[in-house]
Amino acid sequence: MISILLPVYNALPYLERCLDSILAQSNVNWELLAIDDFSTDDSHSMLEEYAAKDKRIAVFSNTEKGIIPALRLAFMNSKGDYITRMDADDVMAKDKLRLMQQALVASGSGHLVTSFVEYFSDASVGNGYRAYADWLNQLTARHANFEDIYKECVIPSPSWMVHRADLVECGAFDTDRYPEDYDLCFRFYEKGLKVVGIPEILHFWRDHPTRSSRTSPDYADNRFLDLKVDYFCRLDRRENQNLVLWGAGKKGKAIARQLADRNILFRWICNQPSKWGHRISGVILESQDVLDTMTDLQVILAVASPNDQMDIKKQLQEFGINKSDAFFFC
Repeated sequence: MISILLPVYNALPYLERCLDSILAQSNVNWELLAIDDFSTDDSHSMLEEYAAKDKRIAVFSNTEKGIIPALRLAFMNSKGDYITRMDADDVMAKDKLRLMQQALVASGSGHLVTSFVEYFSDASVGNGYRAYADWLNQLTARHANFEDIYKECVIPSPSWMVHRADLVECGAFDTDRYPEDYDLCFRFYEKGLKVVGIPEILHFWRDHPTRSSRTSPDYADNRFLDLKVDYFCRLDRRENQNLVLWGAGKKGKAIARQLADRNILFRWICNQPSKWGHRISGVILESQDVLDTMTDLQVILAVASPNDQMDIKKQLQEFGINKSDAFFFC
């Protein structure tokens, strides 16, 4: 059986379509654990109406405000061998559960399954959101999501499914760290789960003005640099290699502060001559030409412009720096 974990907060305008998309699944062997997270609209009543009509739906009231406690409560009450989650304003494609479970069974334990995603909206969808979905889908097509994990959350939540035992091994929803989807993504990566990407749009993200990623303070700073730096230092920093930070904009300066606070030694370079020689966070900014004098490097890239990133990738090749030693943080 598949357990679907569904936190719900004031989702009444979108909830019916979400629930109907679950009821319409071609795979009927599922249970839905819906957690009302202190809604002040009629979301709870709608959930109860659906539960009264379908015994596969169980409704609970959250005991502690927040999406993480809601997911924790849902998982605690779940019984399925396969776990996925859903957002109350999103829509599932009809074959989502069937295709994901089929791929997960075929792959066995130690894998997670994800799919292509697409944004939709009652208004227009911004270019940034479209670009993010396109980027994710390109990674998913190659089963290569973790290659760019330090750029953004590379497992599109809630379009994933894992074996229950693997989710438990990854710590499930035990941590209280936001953004919860990105943190879980890093823990999937940490435990070495392999990605199986389904090259088909199985999940539809709804964009609207009141979605959590727009309104919740937990997602206000969408750089998530503290999360990225923390996991980089834990999972990918190799003490026997020299560390270089490339980029001296706002993100670069924030990363530099975090590295300095951790007493991690690094060289700091940028492409702007006007900044060379300046000392910030105790480190002197230098020209990128110093890479030609260094060996055995790890490089954190904090340059956001796509065109600049393309140029930097070429320069890294010229300096003989392996792709696996370059970590794009934006």
